[in-house]
Amino acid sequence: MSRTTLKTPASSPRMLASAIGVALSASSAAQLAQAAESAEQKGERNSISLGATSITGQEQDNTAYQVEKASSQKYTAPLVDTPRSVTVVPQQVLKDTAATSLQDALRTVPGITFGAGEGGNPQGDRPFIRGFDAQGDTYLDGVRDTGGQSREIFDIESIEVSKGPNSSFGGRGSAGGSINLVSKTPQARDFTNGGFTYGSDQTRRYVLDVNRQFLDNAAFRLNLMSHEQNVAGRDVVNYDRWGVAPSLTFGLGTPTRVNFSYYHLESNDLPDSGIPYGYGSKAANAAHGHDKPTDGGDSNNFYGLKDRDFRKTRADISTFSIEHDLNDNMTLKNTLRHGSTGQDYVLTQPDDSQHNVNQFGTVWRRANTRVSTTDTTTNQTDLFGNFQLAGMKHSYSTGLEFTGEETRVSGYTVSPNSNPTCTVAKGSLGGQCTSLSNPTPDDAWTGSVARNYMGTNTKATSRAAYVFDTIELDPKWLLNVGLRYDTFDTEANTNAVAGRSKLKDDSQFFNWQAGLVWKPLENGSIYTSYATSAQPVGGLVGEGQETNGFVTGINTSDLKPEETVNYELGTKWDLFHNRLSLTAAVFRTEKKNTRILVDSNTFENGGESRVDGLELSASGKLTDQWQVFAGYSYLKSELVDPGKIGNRQNVVSAGSNKGNQMPNTPKNTFSLWTTYDITPKLTIGGGAFYVDQVYGDPANTVYVPAYTRYDAMASYKLTKNVDLQLNVQNLTDKAYYDKAYAAHFANQAAGRTALLTTSFHF
Repeated sequence: MSRTTLKTPASSPRMLASAIGVALSASSAAQLAQAAESAEQKGERNSISLGATSITGQEQDNTAYQVEKASSQKYTAPLVDTPRSVTVVPQQVLKDTAATSLQDALRTVPGITFGAGEGGNPQGDRPFIRGFDAQGDTYLDGVRDTGGQSREIFDIESIEVSKGPNSSFGGRGSAGGSINLVSKTPQARDFTNGGFTYGSDQTRRYVLDVNRQFLDNAAFRLNLMSHEQNVAGRDVVNYDRWGVAPSLTFGLGTPTRVNFSYYHLESNDLPDSGIPYGYGSKAANAAHGHDKPTDGGDSNNFYGLKDRDFRKTRADISTFSIEHDLNDNMTLKNTLRHGSTGQDYVLTQPDDSQHNVNQFGTVWRRANTRVSTTDTTTNQTDLFGNFQLAGMKHSYSTGLEFTGEETRVSGYTVSPNSNPTCTVAKGSLGGQCTSLSNPTPDDAWTGSVARNYMGTNTKATSRAAYVFDTIELDPKWLLNVGLRYDTFDTEANTNAVAGRSKLKDDSQFFNWQAGLVWKPLENGSIYTSYATSAQPVGGLVGEGQETNGFVTGINTSDLKPEETVNYELGTKWDLFHNRLSLTAAVFRTEKKNTRILVDSNTFENGGESRVDGLELSASGKLTDQWQVFAGYSYLKSELVDPGKIGNRQNVVSAGSNKGNQMPNTPKNTFSLWTTYDITPKLTIGGGAFYVDQVYGDPANTVYVPAYTRYDAMASYKLTKNVDLQLNVQNLTDKAYYDKAYAAHFANQAAGRTALLTTSFHF
């Protein structure tokens, strides 16, 4: 079998990470404690925190669940005075919940679900925020982070989730919101944090976070990670990854700060092939009615092939930033970043809705393949600060952004790879078929897998200018405004057996936001706001399937960007001596001008979908010992005008999805995570997470059931320098699905998982 190996740096970082793990494992807690007690203490922290603080080197409370201000300078006011829904998942919540991936971390934020990768969507993170696909709306330190990825958080300090249309902040997309990952940066002090996690299903995770100040105003920080695990409740699935993230900062505590950083992540997995949807009828031409996944009676069943399936990924991100205080009230910052991500996989898509499941109790192992590379170069210049004008205070941020992106997508030719009709009499047909109730992942694959270099190369160039301002009209009234102008030019060149094709589109669009804030008291606010977003043709640059994308044979130049607007009314309060933040908001989000099929091979900008919702959240301390991080979301979604139903060839068929619920949009979601310090050394905690039924398709014919998951944790400080933490995730061993695809399958979440972490800090 021919496989493509993604180009990666030498494997020495992994050897280093593995060596760290071996060294940590060989040392007992007592030895670590003894070494720690004899070391010079350079901080006042009494518990481990793998994160640090801002680039200025100021100490912050890393154990808090409450966050007062977002990291991005585009948020020109504290969160309590920001007229939109923003949730920040801080470092301590990431640590207490034992989160290791972006999907783990976002479980604590209601109103977010994840979609499955297939049908043009790459494997990896595909979040839906308030019912709208946000797979292209992830940012790293305020700069768009493109390319299909499964993101790690070993080098992440916090995660900021902005709800509602957000194109004035980040440009194209962001119909439901955006996600900003905040990196760990060098600090003006020395520390060493690390830990090793041993858990069920052969989980082994090692992390190391070292910071050294080598000059009065210069520091170096290095984060390392090695992770491997099987998956509870899933036969033969395994994940193996490692990462390294060095960063160097000069000018800490001075008017000019310069930062260099690099991030590398590499993975090699046997990916989960998911569970096929069942059918209510055994007919050969049965259509889905109201069907959910069926595992043949055993939730452990895995329908992939060990002899054929694999997934390899990599991410390399280099960043250079310089920040200069022009005066006490004005700062200029420039960020230059180049990122490259890649995916290489062959994985099983179970049965592809070919009716083997309902007719014969079998599954066809259809191969889904992808080889893709995305390169992105961005230069972003920001000027921010504050000034007084006409007796009013202005807190502003303005900037320019230039980005070039290129995605190359191809795959493999798998033969055979068409439905052989998997009757019991024909057996496994050289690995092509397996039993629904008793699959055999060890079947030998007798077919062939050959690299296919035909595919699509998509390039995009974007230019943008933006300005934000929070105007203090008087101490009780604030006006928050923002405006952004984008040009987005994209071109897709496809090389296929039928010949070559070229599609292009040039778009220009304005987006804006405005919010009025009333502060009846200093610790609270009531606000109303309006915001917009726009998604031009080809906005995902080949790294996902979109409703407003390129379509062969269609004149895309006549298609305008999709438009989304949001109306929101909310209130925010900091209570209990400003230690607990409470928020509430009601909103309506309308996506208009969507591209819809009005006749065979005929599209128009005329569709509409709508979400009406309510969100509540609480984060911070109820008492000195009791912390809480909780939220609730209600989403009432509707496909107001989805156009006519068509197949992949854009041929209209009978029926209508008008009035249906939007896919991947649960009506109710709830999350609660809380901890209590029983003694200064012993902390216990737990969580409950509820997600309502989710439809996978616009026709509302396939769905995944609602579920409630419970987690628990306990931590104990052996000394000031050594901690133990036990996490049990999915306490009741609930079999549930956390990703739904539109037609064929859903992904099952992990079963009960126990993790014991030993952490040290010097």
